[in-house]
Amino acid sequence: MEPFERMETAKGPSLFLLPRWMEGYGGLSAGFTSRLGGTSAEPWTSLNCGLHVGDDAGNVVANRKLLAEALAWPFDAWTCAEQVHGTRVYRVTAADRGKGRESRESAIAEADALMTNEKDVLLTSFYADCVPLYFFDPVCGVVALAHAGWKGTVMEIARLTAEAMKEQYNCSMRNIRAAIGPSIGLCCYEVDGIVLERARPLQAQLERTLRGDGVPVESVIKPTANGKARINLKELNRQIMIKAGILPINIEMSEWCTGCSTELFFSHRAEGGATGRMVSWIGIGRGGAHA
Repeated sequence: MEPFERMETAKGPSLFLLPRWMEGYGGLSAGFTSRLGGTSAEPWTSLNCGLHVGDDAGNVVANRKLLAEALAWPFDAWTCAEQVHGTRVYRVTAADRGKGRESRESAIAEADALMTNEKDVLLTSFYADCVPLYFFDPVCGVVALAHAGWKGTVMEIARLTAEAMKEQYNCSMRNIRAAIGPSIGLCCYEVDGIVLERARPLQAQLERTLRGDGVPVESVIKPTANGKARINLKELNRQIMIKAGILPINIEMSEWCTGCSTELFFSHRAEGGATGRMVSWIGIGRGGAHA
């Protein structure tokens, strides 16, 4: 069953929510934007939330405000980082609240994962094919986001984020819930060269976990022709989470492929790089979370 449920309104952005998380924990908001319902013109039509893709900054900030309004969150809570396809996990404090919401210069520097136990902080991250990873510990009241392209995936940012939650907030792996959002799928992600060189050792490391989970090893990297192969980044991240100690039953994974559905999502690969960015978000309001 698809965990990300599409929500549309007569006016405003079209969103994909995590209803099972949100309905079970008071004050929690988590989800992913589509490309629809914003103010940007081509080729960023229309809900582009990335300041780094050439779009007018005024349109981008307006789109971000539309999302905050749709979520009934104050725009001051919007907090983001300058992503660099690395593995740095940054602990967001109350002093970081609102960083990056209106300019790249004010964003948290060089971080591809954000985590916090602060209330009224809306963590956000940007995508156009890469894999959005969500983490939530309802016992400790901790949330996190991680941005996993192929580099972040093979460097195991999923594991590093979960381990940082454990180290910084005493979270238990058994309590952590995780979700893998809409991103490019095996059907659309064909690679060669260094990407395959880096992914194949990871596949080998995960072989025992894959077999134990009943997933065919060959299903994560499928050879095609001329030395190329298709890679299932979502499944690789799921297996990394399981190996880290997150229970499989606590991991949700979207079936949406951004490459197949450019009417709904931005896709860097399908659109030749000239496109906007979606946003993943997660945060807990002042009411807190409860089981």
